[in-house]
Amino acid sequence: MASRLAAFFLLLIALPLHAASDAARAARTWRTAHEQEIVGELVELLKIPNLASDQANIGRNADAIVALFAKRGIAARQLRVEGAPPLVIAQVSSNAKQTIAFYAHYDGQPVDPAQWTTPPWQPVVKDGFVYARSASDDKAPIIGFLAALDALRAAKISPSVNLLFVFEGEEEAGSPHLAQYLEKFADDLKAEAWVLCDGPVHQSRRMQLFFGARGITDAELTVYGPSRALHSGHYGNWAPNPIVTLTHLIDSMRDTEGRILIDHFYDDITPLTPAERSALAAIPDVDASLRRELALGRTEGNGKALNEQILLPALNLRGIASGRVGEQASNTINTEARASIDFRLVPAQTPESVRAKVEAHLTKLGFFIVRDTPDAATRLAHRNVVKLTWGPGYPPARTPLDLPIAKRAFTLMTEATGVEPVRMPSLGGSIPMYLFQHGGRTPVIGLPIANHDNNQHAANENLRLQNLWDGIEVYAALFAGM
Repeated sequence: MASRLAAFFLLLIALPLHAASDAARAARTWRTAHEQEIVGELVELLKIPNLASDQANIGRNADAIVALFAKRGIAARQLRVEGAPPLVIAQVSSNAKQTIAFYAHYDGQPVDPAQWTTPPWQPVVKDGFVYARSASDDKAPIIGFLAALDALRAAKISPSVNLLFVFEGEEEAGSPHLAQYLEKFADDLKAEAWVLCDGPVHQSRRMQLFFGARGITDAELTVYGPSRALHSGHYGNWAPNPIVTLTHLIDSMRDTEGRILIDHFYDDITPLTPAERSALAAIPDVDASLRRELALGRTEGNGKALNEQILLPALNLRGIASGRVGEQASNTINTEARASIDFRLVPAQTPESVRAKVEAHLTKLGFFIVRDTPDAATRLAHRNVVKLTWGPGYPPARTPLDLPIAKRAFTLMTEATGVEPVRMPSLGGSIPMYLFQHGGRTPVIGLPIANHDNNQHAANENLRLQNLWDGIEVYAALFAGM
């Protein structure tokens, strides 16, 4: 196995680069003449609601992707496991000995339509942008792949490797069935390397290659006060206020500079390699411009750069719920307070190790941990009770920057665009990259195309069309030059 992979990677380095530049130019020429058609296909795909839990509409998305490939004479299939959205795959054979897989997902984050300027599933094309849920995360690559294939076909340029396209339907739900898919359909999903096309380009607006992704695990914490809401004048300073309990608990876990205060939380971290430190030093400094863009009077990390901070673990407070504010505020001691937290993990942390450290921290603070809503007897028996519910999670992953395939992709992108891409040791976000690595045996790299200011996961998500155009050219270069 090792000798075959070594031979494959040496072949990658040896291939001429003119194929990449020729393919990129052909893609630009074809795209310029077909922009309206490309945007039209993207808009039609964006019209379909795509929450992973919405079985009917998620099925419509899968059917639409199959139809888009069929339109081009490419057979696509829907793989299925029980209780999961279909995994859509399509193969383009070049009679090559090796296969490169390209991954994207077709599901999206939940929406609150009241926060959107335009309805989230009624795409609007305006001033060079497309506004809709999943415009950037992650339906843009799907259309980009198809347009790149169209361009290569029009120019009579054949892909240099077999191409496998894989589209997941529950990435935003934590990919709970992806491992099962990769195991059950191992032969259908076999590839010598994977390219994950999810996430944004660098904040400098240069395209980027990423070689890792942080892992994730999340938790819901509920702490308790009195069994019924109490008048704060009659019972204040006597009946514990759960909001105060919760905020002090959170304060014990994380400081205002982003440092996690839980004992031994950083013990498992794998240090950066010299190649990763070198890549980190070469990344453009965008902190000052981002501070202006985001109106930030300060940043966390005691002066460390953003690109350095996202290589560390993080504790993010997603929300707190208890009581009311403003005109609805009342002089009340509430019955409970709830916090939603996510942890971002770096090599070699695992969700299991992080959960154990968090629970040890809660116990050390004197909290009695329960998994279900406690009854009165339980609350009476303990000074502080916390209901702790862990969500799904997965570990981080990282591919060495100095692998031949990493070098090849970097060179092809540079040749295609005329600008060196940013090499990011790890994406700040989380994707289940580790599953594609098969225990480290398969190289995995990431190539996102969406604009960095795309409102990912938020209202008014958007895609800058120029990012799609750039993506089409780079995809064509990779298809032809890998």
